[in-house]
Amino acid sequence: MPFSRTDRRDLLRGVAFLTPNILGFLAFTLVPLTLSLALAFTNWDLRLHNMFKDAPLKFVGLENFRRLLSEVDFWQYLGNTLFLMMVLPLGVAGSLFLAILLSKDLRGGSRSVWGWLIAGALLICGVGGLLMAGAGATSMTILIGGLLGTILLTGTLGRSSVYRTLYYLPSFTAGVAIYILWKKLYGPHTGPINNALRPVVDRLTSAVNAIPAGWLQGATWACTGLMVLLLLFGARRMLVLWIDGEAGWLSAALGAVLLVLPAALAPRWSAQAGAGWSIAVAAAVVIVAGLVWAAFRRRDFTCAADEGIGHALMLCGILMVGQFVLTGVGNVLYHLPAMASGAEGMEPPKWLSTYHWAKPSFMIIGFWAAVGSQNMILYLAGISNIPPELNEAADIDGASPVQRFWNVTWPQLAPVTFFIVIMSMIYGLQGGFEVARTLTEGGPDGSTTTLSYFIYIEGFQTGRLGYASAIAWTLFALVFTATIFNWRFGNRYVND
Repeated sequence: MPFSRTDRRDLLRGVAFLTPNILGFLAFTLVPLTLSLALAFTNWDLRLHNMFKDAPLKFVGLENFRRLLSEVDFWQYLGNTLFLMMVLPLGVAGSLFLAILLSKDLRGGSRSVWGWLIAGALLICGVGGLLMAGAGATSMTILIGGLLGTILLTGTLGRSSVYRTLYYLPSFTAGVAIYILWKKLYGPHTGPINNALRPVVDRLTSAVNAIPAGWLQGATWACTGLMVLLLLFGARRMLVLWIDGEAGWLSAALGAVLLVLPAALAPRWSAQAGAGWSIAVAAAVVIVAGLVWAAFRRRDFTCAADEGIGHALMLCGILMVGQFVLTGVGNVLYHLPAMASGAEGMEPPKWLSTYHWAKPSFMIIGFWAAVGSQNMILYLAGISNIPPELNEAADIDGASPVQRFWNVTWPQLAPVTFFIVIMSMIYGLQGGFEVARTLTEGGPDGSTTTLSYFIYIEGFQTGRLGYASAIAWTLFALVFTATIFNWRFGNRYVND
């Protein structure tokens, strides 16, 4: 049916209203993306191609990508990005735990909350005066303790809405301001964190010097044994899933890679621990080989290759993080005698200025930012939408709180978790620029340089825009692959 004059007029009116958005999309999204894709195949360098030099712009094909994949720095920065992403499962779990707590209706009177707020404000003003008068670390300790006590009492008296507001409040603050605050907190000499840790570390030094060296070596071996136990538990669980037909060969293979990865990297990261970690690796190989042999000899049910891949990756990923944590604890225990026997004894970490503490410092910030962010709000919304009759039926059946969570709450939160996992993966691969730029500028020795900050270095510090565009599109390929993978296998659990 042909358009009438009225239809054409309505169409033009609609296009006129959409024109600002269309122009904005073209100017700030589509055109820059197209140009960056074209630049990734050129040698554009601001040092050679500018108004003062007339060097020709050359098409280099895939040279930028070949150079990128052969560059050691790229793999180091990719490793930094993936290492920092290990805090994502903890952040998601912390958000869920916090949302469950905040979904409870706390008892208390709302009229008294203003009195506690006024008392807390007076406390902050008084301790602030002590700080300006030069009271130093003592007043800072009182300030932090007073703030924590005030928050606790205020939330208890003002019900869960006060806690929800306080936990979500940092999300309204600009990221750079938050990172500057954390930089002050991480100060090695005057920072509140080290001021609070210093007396603890002094007592720990005395305790370590009093403990026989063999005990700490035994604790190191205990960490090694716990790593093997986690590996054995994960392998046994994967074997059960395989036999029952709940995990295919692809799921089992990916799970096995995650389980063995910490034990494979432990000797490289913990060479000082000597035979302990080597034995852990040997035990890991023997255990996995034995379980694989047993799995292929017996299988009661068959299934698709990717069956149960989400469950396998989640289980083995959590166990992998636990093994990495035990590796770090074992390293610390191994070095404690040497650290305590020094002339000055042990000192609090220097956090951002040391190679081994810089990434954990970033991970602490990431965990703190994740637990009270939009993830918590999404989980709160998901919990509020769970039909109450499901929990009532579980209570009638005599389910414990853990059973009610695992069989009622957790399955009902599958769509929310699916969305949070995808967004967290995207943010983890793309993030890291603001915090690295504000706190460490990628140092020390590139330990906190992520892929996003690597793009900034190559594009805006060295001026190699063609090479930076290649890095950006490589990062896009990683993000796209991770998203498709999550969508392909995670969406199955949401639909189920």
